Formats: sequence, C-alpha cells, structure tokens
Amino acid sequence: MLKLDILVLPAHPDDAELGCSGTILKEASKGRKVGIVDLTRGELGTRGTPEIREREAEAAGKVLGLAARENLGIPDGFFQNTKEYQLKVIWAIRKYRPEIVITNAYHDRHPDHGRASDLVEDSAFLAGLRKIETFDENGQLQEAWRPKLVLHFIQDNYIQPDIVVDVTEYWDKKVDSINAFGSQFYNPEWKGEPQTYISSPEFIAVIESRAREFGKSIGVKFAEGFTSRKMLGVDSLFDLK
Repeated sequence: MLKLDILVLPAHPDDAELGCSGTILKEASKGRKVGIVDLTRGELGTRGTPEIREREAEAAGKVLGLAARENLGIPDGFFQNTKEYQLKVIWAIRKYRPEIVITNAYHDRHPDHGRASDLVEDSAFLAGLRKIETFDENGQLQEAWRPKLVLHFIQDNYIQPDIVVDVTEYWDKKVDSINAFGSQFYNPEWKGEPQTYISSPEFIAVIESRAREFGKSIGVKFAEGFTSRKMLGVDSLFDLK
C-alpha cells in the first residue's frame, strides 16, 4: 500500500498544476510523497480531448515527481456534492491515507471548482467514519482514515489566503508542469483550435502576477496561497515570516 504525505484532489487535470504545483515540488524535494487524484477527466474542455488531457496529466506528473496520479472519472461540469461522489473521494482518501489534502478554491469562475471544494472537504471528514464502508480494488474493506488538514488553493478569483508558501526556487518547474497541458494553455502550435480565456498568453501572465503578489507579502519572489476552514497553528512564532 502506498501511503502519501499529501494528496491533491482537484476538479480537473491542470487545476493542481496552476494552483499548487510549486508547493508539490517543494514538498517532494524534501522526500515527502505527493500524489494527485483528479476528480474529472476535463471532458467538457473547449480544446483537446480527454485522451489528450490524460497524456498531458501524465507528463505533468513526471515534471512534478509525483508518487501517484489517477482519475476518478466523475462527470465534468455536472457533478454535485452527493453521496455517490463522496464515496468515490472517500475511497481515494482511504487508499492513500494522506496527512494533508489539498483541493480547489472555495468559489471561483468555474463552478466545478467551488463544488469540488465542498465535495472534498465533506468527504475528508466522512472518510474517518468507520461505519461508512468502501472497498479496495481487491474487494477488501478499507480502513477509515481522516486527514489532519484540508487546504484549498486559490484560483482565478482572488481570495485572501490564510497561509502562503514560498515557491521561488520551484517556479520554473511549476511553469513546465503547466506547459505540459499544451492543449489548454498558450501554445502557438495549436492552430485552428478555438481560443479560450485560459489559452491566451495573458492568462499565464496573470498566474505569475498572483504568485508575485503573494510572494511580495512575505518578502520573496513567488508564492502560492492557501485557505483553511480549520484554525492553523505553528510550533514557534519564529516559523512565521
């Protein structure tokens, strides 16, 4: 059984790369095991196909040094925070038994993001209830498991972060992981495809600007922001920047 330190559960392939890949790279460099389980295949995306997105997600995972990546196949665009989909997320949490879960923003331009935020937050709690039964690939009953912390990365809409993480050293590789999704973001080779809000070069510039803004707040070049519904604490005041 592969136990992860951090499990990222984003709505779409590429959400994690945009929202928290610098943090993924930073924690992986410290020897921590990080994995991504995408909720949907992103099949409603204007550009590309689910098959292309799957290959891109695999390539991005290699850039990030992930210990695991898979996809739950929940319907893109139409899922709700229901028992059916909670059980799928509970299954993934119990499979990988992470200490920390990271997921989408509380609310955002894409309605899937806010729904995923609620779905994962609720499922992380429910995963700790032993009377909810789920079974692994071999038909064995999974043990209950509740992560210690659920964090939400910040996406298109500005949300005041509760914490920010310095990712300056990992910025270039973060950009590489985003660029692995050539069907989605700015790519001059993708001619004849519809242009979208996220396929313009300006969109990537906005991602960089947000990271610079968060970085400025703690005196570094680039940072990623996170929110938490749980009160956060530190062992020492000197851990704070």
